[in-house]
Amino acid sequence: MLELVIGNRNYSSWSLRPWFLLKALAIPFTETRIPLFEPGSAEAIARVSPSGRLPVLRDGDLLVWESLAILETLAERYPAAWPRDLRQRAVARSVATEMHGGFGALRSELPMNCRARRRIEPSSAAQADIARVHAIWRECRERHAGDGPWLFGEVSVADAMYAPIVTRFATYGVHGDPTVQAYLAHVLDSPPLREWMAGAAAETETIEKSEIGNPV
Repeated sequence: MLELVIGNRNYSSWSLRPWFLLKALAIPFTETRIPLFEPGSAEAIARVSPSGRLPVLRDGDLLVWESLAILETLAERYPAAWPRDLRQRAVARSVATEMHGGFGALRSELPMNCRARRRIEPSSAAQADIARVHAIWRECRERHAGDGPWLFGEVSVADAMYAPIVTRFATYGVHGDPTVQAYLAHVLDSPPLREWMAGAAAETETIEKSEIGNPV
């Protein structure tokens, strides 16, 4: 059976992405959690991750690290992870990759913290990132979703990539237009994210913002 090694649910945005897809597609797997920034954390992670970072997908002696690589590996085995339509699949890959490599100001100023509820004044760079996320969601929902509730109708890698942003927007009270809000509400109420958030609420570890950074 597949094993996914993750960090703290409360803070580990990269861990949430493949975990979310596995749950949403009902793919059997076991979960191993290694708390981040604890004594011995680096050593424990190094034993399972060639990069020294989480998450890691383990399938027997095969290790796959980096969230997007894990998601692509899962999609090879479970084709429903990408939209069936060729054009939609191309757009979904584009927005997923944009999420993987971009939005640095948003990540820095609105770090993932599922348990918190805060208000901040984002910088102009973070506001631009937020506006771009909203634009992506709006375009996907209005042009590609049809009658389905996800970005491309059915749940896909694209939704998994943006699930941590949904938690960030909930934490910091980031709002958008009705299309954006409806999507955000749907993801927050989805069984995978509700399960993840419940697990985050049950954790006791606390990580300082300065420790979080992009690795999680």
